[in-house]
Amino acid sequence: MADAPEAGVDVEALENEGDIAADYIEGLLDIADFDGDIDMDVEGDRAMVSVVGATLDELIGQDGEVLEALQELTRLAVHRATGERSRLMLDIGGYRDGRRKVLFQIGAEAATKVKETGEVHPLEPMTPFERKVVHDAVAAAGLRSESEGEEPNRYVVVHPAD
Repeated sequence: MADAPEAGVDVEALENEGDIAADYIEGLLDIADFDGDIDMDVEGDRAMVSVVGATLDELIGQDGEVLEALQELTRLAVHRATGERSRLMLDIGGYRDGRRKVLFQIGAEAATKVKETGEVHPLEPMTPFERKVVHDAVAAAGLRSESEGEEPNRYVVVHPAD
């Protein structure tokens, strides 16, 4: 179930972003001769576009690298059409949803370790999407976390409670 849009969010603009992104992705799928259905939603303060259906591993790539690239291209297409920066999230074959569950668990386990040891705990480098999920898990456990380093080696550091 999708999160309710936050107060002050222009749902109509986000739905328009989703429509533009869906058209762009549909065009890419047609060119590459891939099958898949496109679902659109608004989750929080961003448009969500998901490609579901057929096996689309080629569009996900190793560790989601192709998915990340497609998301950036889709955001550029939305920006070109609207003139506004997009925070659109693209998912293919449920990859991000499954990854979100794994990452939330990683964040929760890191928080437990920090609570037990009282020591700062750095994690492996992650994408911005992955770091956001881990930050949310750490916050849910009542601790704080920060991102450190430079892309593409930026990582989350979990801190003990003050």
